[in-house]
Amino acid sequence: MKRVIVGEIGRPHGVRGLVRLRAFTADPMAMASYGPLTDEAGVSRFVVTVLPDGIARIDGVTDRDQAAKLTGTKLFAERDRLPPPADPEEFFLCDLEGLPAFGEDGAQLGTVRAVEDHGAGPFLVVDGPSGELLLPFTRAVVPVVDIAGGRVVVAPPAEIIVPPQPGEEAA
Repeated sequence: MKRVIVGEIGRPHGVRGLVRLRAFTADPMAMASYGPLTDEAGVSRFVVTVLPDGIARIDGVTDRDQAAKLTGTKLFAERDRLPPPADPEEFFLCDLEGLPAFGEDGAQLGTVRAVEDHGAGPFLVVDGPSGELLLPFTRAVVPVVDIAGGRVVVAPPAEIIVPPQPGEEAA
């Protein structure tokens, strides 16, 4: 089952175990309706009550020290618990995982293994017959995202395609 990051626990708020909550959802107050949330490993479960002004109560957390230990914990929900995207042009990045990636010429380049973001913007990790491709997730590089049709079309920039050097075998 796919899981989607929906928020992150921030620093403690007060002495009774409340925390700041950074929501990554369109409606932060709806986050609690996505069922028990889990940590990144999927091991710890959290029942969150979202309060106004970016504050939350987590079941079982009753003091500042317990809350402080959770600072920075990313919260995940099961993909099927989230509402569908509001606009036909919207999609969840996790929905791209597993889709075949085709070049603009129609040739299959591989399959999207992951969508990652390490701070400079998301990129697709595409596994193909010639190895792994890391493609910036921009409209110029990924002009077509067809979730209903089950594919993405990519136009890899020339600078990321490294031709074999003399003496190397082509993969």
